Order: sequence, then C-alpha cells, then structure tokens
Amino acid sequence: MAHIIQIKAFSDNRGELRVIEKELPFEVKRVYYIHGKPDVVRGGHRHKHTDQLLICIHGSCIVSSNNGKGTEDFLLDSPSTALYVDRHDWHTMHHFTEGAVLLVLASTPYDINDYIDEAYPEH
Repeated sequence: MAHIIQIKAFSDNRGELRVIEKELPFEVKRVYYIHGKPDVVRGGHRHKHTDQLLICIHGSCIVSSNNGKGTEDFLLDSPSTALYVDRHDWHTMHHFTEGAVLLVLASTPYDINDYIDEAYPEH
C-alpha cells in the first residue's frame, strides 16, 4: 500500500541537504525523473516486481494509488515528502504544476515485461 515517508532535512546558512538512507525499503536499481505538464496524466500502470519512491523535487503533483481495495490521492508538494508506491499499486501522476519535476527511485532496472497495464476493477 502506498504511504508517505518524510525525508529529514539538514538546514544551515548554506541551504538544505536531504538524505534518504534507512527510510528506503529497497535497494535502488534505477533513478529517473519526469518533467510533468499540467494537463497530462502519467503512469497508469502497476508492476510485477518494482517498488518505487516518488519525490516531487520541484513544484507539485498528485499521485493517485489504488491497491485493489480503494484509491487514495497523495499531494507531493515538498522535497521533504516522498511517496512509497508498492509494486501492486496501480498509480497515476497528474495535476503537475508548471515546471514540476518528479524524481523516481526504483527497485529494479527497466523491464517492459514488469508493467501491468490493466487497472483494478472499480468497487
């Protein structure tokens, strides 16, 4: 089930440093980022094997996640807020603000056969 993870920030007169270490429940095998557009929906899939951590490092977006029992929306609007998305969670990313950048850390390398494009039935 998708859930929020807070990322600790270390601040001083030089700025802020955010570190992800023990909060991550998997070893990172792939990193990518999405420059979202306001009127576009991204994602629309779930995975067989890949867990992900999503962080909107600039701007904001909404991630909708459905684990087969219901849908929950998560607003990602701070680089201190990360969303863990379980491999079985159907997810979409939408309502990107202009210039938003969504960073994704994934537990597996890219594999087209890992994607499940069929959504859970609505209850």
